Amino acid sequence: MKVVAINGSARKDGNTAILINQALRALEAEGIEIEMIQLSGKSIRGCTACGKCFENKDKRCAVDNDALNECLGKMLEADGIILGSPTYFADLSTELKAVIDRAGFVARANGNLFRRKVGAAIVAVRRAGAIHAFDSINHFFLISEMIIPGSSYWNIGFGLKKGDANGDEEGLETMLQLGKNMAWLLKKINA
Repeated sequence: MKVVAINGSARKDGNTAILINQALRALEAEGIEIEMIQLSGKSIRGCTACGKCFENKDKRCAVDNDALNECLGKMLEADGIILGSPTYFADLSTELKAVIDRAGFVARANGNLFRRKVGAAIVAVRRAGAIHAFDSINHFFLISEMIIPGSSYWNIGFGLKKGDANGDEEGLETMLQLGKNMAWLLKKINA
């Protein structure tokens, strides 16, 4: 079994990555293969609404000059998907939104490719707006017919400066429990 995490932060190895890595450590401890893709420094743009994915039905986005098809390929190989984002103006990053829009469109064009995969949202926030970002990611999972595990709290961690999330004990514990619950669910589904 494998879980791929996509870090939608423009800041490499920042607070979002810290939170994602906490969940990944718990998954790895349960024998789940893990991988994280960081969108920082990668080019990715929004959907052009060309509709080619519905014509081609090749499990790829026709716009092939950015990082989307790499992310999409990893998402399709995985049993579980973690999507992480910082909170920007009470929502997810534009980079992660591009992944959701384009990967989601391709998946739907090819028979709902994410159906029954396990999905978990992780959000880093300075102060407010995280619930909206969290909901936006979970809406993608739900419309994709994915299964969402819970944790001991919403999957949110606090921090402003790079590394601040390391000081959010409750946030780190929430991510650890999320990873454990995700591993449990994956094992039950794949039993």
